[in-house]
Amino acid sequence: MSVRLLLLLVFSLEVFRCELSGEKVGSVISAAKTLVWGPGLEADIVLPARFFYIQAVDSSGKNLTSSPGEKTFEVKMVSPTEQFTRIWIQVLDRRDGSFLVRYRMYATYTDLRIHVLLKAQHVAKSPYILQGRVYHEGCDCPQPSGSVWEKNMRCPESFAQISRDLSLYASVDPDLNAQEIPKRFGQRQSLCHYTIKENKVYVKTFGEHVGFRIFMDAILLSLTRKVRLPDVEFFVNLGDWPLEKRKPTDKLHPIFSWCGSNNTRDIVMPTYDLTESVLESMGRVSLDMMSVQANTGPPWPEKNATAFWRGRDSRQERLQLVKLSRARPDFIDAAFTNFFFFKHDESLYGPLVKHVSFFDFFKYKYQINIDGTVAAYRLPYLLAGDSVVLKQDSSYYEHFYNELRPWEHYIPIKANLGDLLEKIKWARDHDDEARKIALSGQQFARSHLMGDRIFCYYYTLFKEYSRLQITEPKVREGMEFVEQPKDDLFPCSCDRTVVRDLSTFPLYQGCLEQVLNG
Repeated sequence: MSVRLLLLLVFSLEVFRCELSGEKVGSVISAAKTLVWGPGLEADIVLPARFFYIQAVDSSGKNLTSSPGEKTFEVKMVSPTEQFTRIWIQVLDRRDGSFLVRYRMYATYTDLRIHVLLKAQHVAKSPYILQGRVYHEGCDCPQPSGSVWEKNMRCPESFAQISRDLSLYASVDPDLNAQEIPKRFGQRQSLCHYTIKENKVYVKTFGEHVGFRIFMDAILLSLTRKVRLPDVEFFVNLGDWPLEKRKPTDKLHPIFSWCGSNNTRDIVMPTYDLTESVLESMGRVSLDMMSVQANTGPPWPEKNATAFWRGRDSRQERLQLVKLSRARPDFIDAAFTNFFFFKHDESLYGPLVKHVSFFDFFKYKYQINIDGTVAAYRLPYLLAGDSVVLKQDSSYYEHFYNELRPWEHYIPIKANLGDLLEKIKWARDHDDEARKIALSGQQFARSHLMGDRIFCYYYTLFKEYSRLQITEPKVREGMEFVEQPKDDLFPCSCDRTVVRDLSTFPLYQGCLEQVLNG
């Protein structure tokens, strides 16, 4: 076979490969021009599952916009001080020309080297060297300075929802709250009373159903392993519904909840579901903000142009939705997978259907987000997919709703679903605009709801709340110490200098301003 014929054969095979992957013929990926970035390339950003991104770029400098193949890039991690590294790595193909690389470390390493390879060739500035100690999630080694930690994490200066929630309180009195809140809520509601003192976690529970305490314990322990928290004392509502119903002009009690509403005054945190998905990513959860990015279904033109919903019967409007689906199956595919609240109506709205993998939701262009007992906690994952969300107007909200914009990040529908068919028809008639909204919602989720932002939100909330305290937080009678989990197999030694972060104390700030101002 002549050299010329051999080259022609190789080119033909490459064209065939490109066509299979959706890549444009002639767009050969450039290892030098491909982009690699993200928090997982920095030693000081400790997360349960670290992550970074790869954007495939061709030789002409253009970003690829479709998948070049899920096996295109290879990532290896080594440490010069260890023969073997216990690191689980996943390269997730986002099918838009970019990849999300996530990895979970099970031990602490020194000078970790990350090799990003394209056909054995280093990509961009690979290898990336994370200098010094690179601590794993289980290592109890908090950054002594909160301000340094925030800078390393690139936390935003503020969060709109935190500012809004705390604006109702000129000050908080831990001594008074310790007396009044259990009397007011502790008999009928399930609460946790937490104190963070010297970066140690203490808790006392009230009420009968306190199992969800595990989620709050977990985020507090994880956060205090990463950064030294200011001393702070607060109450967490373990139930679904927000509790503080008094008017802003009345005496309010600060209650931290996973969900807020327009007629309550609770201080909102990220939901337990989203929080656990961050803590247990690459662990015991399969649905999280990273895994969903690699499972967004077929390309937009190939998705089913039907509005999709599955769930349980936790709200009257969900019954209406299933009824509407039966009347208009050409527009809506909605069904119950479980009956609990309206069991007497099962014959009217059944039969139950089998559970559908959440990732299979994205075979459909239109995702209906409708409240359950409170806000539907699936919204972050729906936004992260490759479908457009039709979101019910609701009085309930999560910590990020304040930053969402209708017609930019989602298509709004009335609370009573009266315009749902009309909105689905609009989306069908305006496919390009619906696609644009889907992409905007997806980008919002990718930039606002990843693990680093969730940790920033919690830290900012505790920091700002601590500044409102007018009496010293105390370890109260009946509180138990919440121990950090032990790892005897892979213990870590912490070489950070343990000093108090004085920048969180108002007295220090006043002195500092005087010094700076001469």
